[in-house]
Amino acid sequence: MATEKELLAARIFLEAVLPVMKVVLEDDPVMKKRFENVRAKVQFAAGVNGSKTGASLFFDNGFFKVEQGLCADPDIAFGFKSIAKMNAFFAGKPVIPGVKGISKVGLLLKVFSLLMSLKILMPNARPKDPGRRKMKVKMTFYMITTALSQYNMGGDPEMVKWTSRQPERIYQITVDDDIAAYLKVKAGKTKAGRGRYTKRHPFVHMKFNGVEGAFPIIMNDVDMVTAVKKGYLTIEGSPEYGGNIGDFMVRIQNLIT
Repeated sequence: MATEKELLAARIFLEAVLPVMKVVLEDDPVMKKRFENVRAKVQFAAGVNGSKTGASLFFDNGFFKVEQGLCADPDIAFGFKSIAKMNAFFAGKPVIPGVKGISKVGLLLKVFSLLMSLKILMPNARPKDPGRRKMKVKMTFYMITTALSQYNMGGDPEMVKWTSRQPERIYQITVDDDIAAYLKVKAGKTKAGRGRYTKRHPFVHMKFNGVEGAFPIIMNDVDMVTAVKKGYLTIEGSPEYGGNIGDFMVRIQNLIT
């Protein structure tokens, strides 16, 4: 039986981490070309018999989406005996899943290369190439805003308590013209989105000084207070609530690494 912590981590991996593969497929020219003519379904599932948790990737000639749950007739299916093992696999630990469709070697190699691309999210991944640094920043903020929402939906007591006391509020993150994401909170409910929220002025707006301003913060080279002092970050709105968001980000990172 999976623990609540394991279920929450799985929720974040499946609903927040896997979807940012789309950034790689769109922004990495090599990966984009590799999958441009691929039509396939790839499934990840944990558990045995009728009780399974998982998600499915759909590739269709350059189109990509992630759907929660299992799919019919996957071309490749990764199976894990427990949610803990699946979580460890996504965290980059040495776990060997069961694989159905292993004879489709070409597709399998492509999928593994895409999975390996997620390693750029690891705390110790420090790309020097400007394009890859930008991709890491974009993937991190897209992932973390979705993860914050899923952390609330998954029932973390402190997050639920924090969101339940708030009226409709927007927590906006902006890096540059290409990278922006937000978290919407309203009476205990949350929703993450990409880009700038235009229907309401942000309650808290975290404005990073470009990719090079955001990078030291996501790498934990500086804390938010130091980042503000150094000009890497400007926080408009309530500093207390901005700090709360930062604290939850740290808790999520600790949960999935």
